[in-house]
Amino acid sequence: MRAPRALRPFAHREYRVLILALAISIFGSGMWAVAMVYEVIHLGGGPLELSLVATAGSAGLVAFVLAGGIAADRFPQRLLIIGVEGANLAVIASISGLALLGLLQLWHLALGTFVLGVGAAFFFPAYSAILPRILPPEDLLAANGMEGTIRPVLQQAAGPAVAGLLVAALSPSHAVTGVAACHLLAFGILNFLGRDLGRAPQDPGPGGERARTSLLQDLREGVGYTVRTPWLLWTLLWACISVLFLIGPIEVLLPFVVRDQLGGDSRMFGFVLAVMGVGGAAASLATAWFPLPRRYLTVMMACWGAGSLPIAAVGFLDSFWLLALALLIFGATEGVGMVIWGTLLQRRVPPQLLGRVSSLDFFVSLALMPISMALAGPAAEALPLWLIFLAAGGVCPVLAVAAMVVARMRDDELAHPLDRRVDRTGARRG
Repeated sequence: MRAPRALRPFAHREYRVLILALAISIFGSGMWAVAMVYEVIHLGGGPLELSLVATAGSAGLVAFVLAGGIAADRFPQRLLIIGVEGANLAVIASISGLALLGLLQLWHLALGTFVLGVGAAFFFPAYSAILPRILPPEDLLAANGMEGTIRPVLQQAAGPAVAGLLVAALSPSHAVTGVAACHLLAFGILNFLGRDLGRAPQDPGPGGERARTSLLQDLREGVGYTVRTPWLLWTLLWACISVLFLIGPIEVLLPFVVRDQLGGDSRMFGFVLAVMGVGGAAASLATAWFPLPRRYLTVMMACWGAGSLPIAAVGFLDSFWLLALALLIFGATEGVGMVIWGTLLQRRVPPQLLGRVSSLDFFVSLALMPISMALAGPAAEALPLWLIFLAAGGVCPVLAVAAMVVARMRDDELAHPLDRRVDRTGARRG
């Protein structure tokens, strides 16, 4: 009797090692999201200072993510992943030490967050590219669904909730120390990944050696493929604009919605994020349990577009339960879309381009994230919060419909079915 569809990736030893380390690291990142906020507040900062620190992280990610994609296609992905986790450990341990000694300053937080963003720029393309090397194509949806389940549970729910309790009971510096412990454990586990994953991912050319190309040529090849692929191009353009409208208000202004509209503290903020995480986790697990939808592009864009609507109401809410419901819906629809999206990249993009296309995904999707973070603080000084959230939640659904029409996604998904009999090149198996 075969295992349930959602659990089949766990039959592979390398996947078990990778997902365990990833889960622990994600939990630490969830703790960091709350610990960093209250470290800024503890140091006397407000929305403007928090916006500066958050912007530093997104700037590091965007500035280096294209280099991360090229590295994922040129160098051993196993070593890239281990190296990033080691760098995360060094950064968080340094911040923890400074905080416990009472020497931490805002510029330390901004610099550390920038380095964490650089690490993420190298980690995510390598992770996306290594997954198809350790799993068969028919298990990729389940693997992405499992990641989509544990990421919200740990990064948006358990991690923030634990950090919120630590901040309230002890101090922000103790929460940062907990983050460092998570990265230490994840770093140790990643070293158990098989050595056979240490080889460079690109296949050799006809003469037995891969043709040497420049970094610019590698980048041009990835960009060219993306521009020639309408469903890919227009999804990324939609994501880029939606990030501009959504990320700043959610990441920077939501803590102050909790404080000023609901009268809440760090615990309430942590549990609000937890509710959003639970919605994403449940939806991702449900997506992993079933086959990829036949109308996969339509389902993905409908979830992302319609799921942004509840954000428009956040600035009007003065009830924890209504705010929690809005974020639950947003998290659930985000989860479904992300599971489908990750699977499409791994199944429809040629393997030798996957690292670069994954990095372009992050770059184009997040290119405006630093701007969104940077504008959120000043915007809150000049505009009421309800207007900012109304614009954030109202623009994205309209743009999602426009992207579907321009890219002719309904025709594309019918012309390229992705059931379990279809391999990555589009040829049906017998």
